[in-house]
Amino acid sequence: MARRPETRDTGPARERLALAQTALLSALVAGTPAPEGFDRTRLRVQSRALAAKRASVVAKVAPELPELLGDGYRPAFLDYARNRPMRGGYRQDALDFAAFLLARERPADPVARRRLARWWRDRAGPRPPSAGPAARLARAAARRAASLRRALHRTR
Repeated sequence: MARRPETRDTGPARERLALAQTALLSALVAGTPAPEGFDRTRLRVQSRALAAKRASVVAKVAPELPELLGDGYRPAFLDYARNRPMRGGYRQDALDFAAFLLARERPADPVARRRLARWWRDRAGPRPPSAGPAARLARAAARRAASLRRALHRTR
């Protein structure tokens, strides 16, 4: 009968590796301190590059956001992404970014903020709204009817 070679328990080494990888990933995308043994400056540079790439992809997924926010889009997104890892994909990231801004009463311009709030409400449901002209007209009519109902209710 042949003897089986002894196997070493790699569990503790795997756990240490998993913890180190988690710490590195967290430093790159969630703004946590750099893990021991890593160059903090290089990690900050890479972290900013990843956030900038994320901002570019979100701008492609939701082109209305840069239109609504103008030159303030990129700085606002980088501020948002600094300590927030992406969850649920780029569409969800765009929605989370808009909610982040609205919770902080941004943008400062009330018209832009209302447009951003409308954009967020239209997309926060289980699926994006139809882009067809009839659907846009129906949404505009529903918004107008709701505002008229509110105005009527205030006068009573």
